[in-house]
Amino acid sequence: AVSLPFAVGQCGNQVGCRFWDLALREHAALNKKGIYDEALSSFFRNVDTRSGDNGPDIYRGKICSLKARALLIDMEEGVVNELLQGPLRDVFDSKQLITDVSGSGNNWAVGHKIYGCQYREKILEKLRKTAEHCDCLQCFFIIHSMGGGTGSGLGTFVLNLLEEEFPEVYRFVTSVYPSGEDDVITSPYNSVLAMKELNEHADCVLPIENESLFEIVNKIHQMINSGKLGSVVKQNSLLTSSAGSAKTLQEKPFDAMNNIVANLLLNLTSSARFEGSLNMDLNEISMNLVPFPRLHYLVSSLTPLYTLADVNVPSRRLDQMFSDAFSRDHQLIQADPKHSLYLACALLVRGNVQVSDLRRNIERLKPSLHFVSWNQEGWKTGLCSVPPVGHSHSLLALANNTCVKPTFTELKDRFMKLYKKKAHLHHYLQIDGMEQSSFSEAISSLSDLIEEYNELDATKGGPRIDPSRLKIAV
Repeated sequence: AVSLPFAVGQCGNQVGCRFWDLALREHAALNKKGIYDEALSSFFRNVDTRSGDNGPDIYRGKICSLKARALLIDMEEGVVNELLQGPLRDVFDSKQLITDVSGSGNNWAVGHKIYGCQYREKILEKLRKTAEHCDCLQCFFIIHSMGGGTGSGLGTFVLNLLEEEFPEVYRFVTSVYPSGEDDVITSPYNSVLAMKELNEHADCVLPIENESLFEIVNKIHQMINSGKLGSVVKQNSLLTSSAGSAKTLQEKPFDAMNNIVANLLLNLTSSARFEGSLNMDLNEISMNLVPFPRLHYLVSSLTPLYTLADVNVPSRRLDQMFSDAFSRDHQLIQADPKHSLYLACALLVRGNVQVSDLRRNIERLKPSLHFVSWNQEGWKTGLCSVPPVGHSHSLLALANNTCVKPTFTELKDRFMKLYKKKAHLHHYLQIDGMEQSSFSEAISSLSDLIEEYNELDATKGGPRIDPSRLKIAV
């Protein structure tokens, strides 16, 4: 099974860069013999470069030249060019890149309407070529941010294109939401216009907030500097910095934050790549965690946090790891799931953990969590036997929970502040194909989504009524 990532825009490509680096290092730590195996094939092709640039794929045997299965798209070429000059340059070739020079100017309409039309055929051609090399294409990943122009506009254009071309392949989107102190004034417009597309065309969205990533990075730094931990630098662990990569340039301020998102994607796909007693395909996540098509926003939390740090820490008790997954400190979005309503929850565990450990912890945590009355047993679990590099175990929890509502409400408020004054609208309306109705439709789509969460929240704490069973005539 193969996942095909699309990195769109500056933020998407910076996260993508960290993801490919960490994925290679994870496989290198396990794959000591240099053999191209099943695990590697989910994200990389093995190309025989002796017969020219477009050599045939080699399915078994020695690794020749690994090429990432991915498309990198950005309408400003800076980040992608950096990637091509950095340690990962051999993993990509020009056939996987789509760049322009002028950027989208923080304008959703430029990304969606202008560049979407302009690059549609080129994206389709590269998409089909890349898909041809996948023998079992299971899902697409889009990594993008919501606040700028290219990530939000062209990112959601690509999402629509994927649905048209490959309607049966699941579409997972990792979306970085802007913070209230965002330096892009028009980010509320871009985010709400993008939200409408995510509501309609994504199967699963993993929203991520910059504030949460920033807080996690700070917590890790505090842990390392507190002196309490044996802060011996580990060889080969997946770092928050990129210090272990080959020929690293100066670490960028966002690298540590981007690494957390990259780790989320590594853990999410670990079951598809490695052996485990309870494997969980990505399509199973959507199948089990999304009961209503529009309510597909999943809150993710990673634990233990020190698996993201470069420190030697005694393993915490296994049960503590499960408790942490339900605390706000470990979440990639500022939300409070414990006091909100769960529609379903998935636990993806890596490392030396037994099914009995999973069951015990679910039973222990269940009484403190509010599940909807009709899905009290809404747990999905996955066990992958390969832990993150240098650690004994880790856990990624994905919750479909009404606690995402405040994020959306706050976004709506910020949008309305600008929209009531019609501020900055002319920048959007001068773009061909962009009507003012796009704004009213986008805000009404977001309002409807918030209302659906409100209706669910209103049932919280009500009597648990089991639906009457069907009577079967004998």
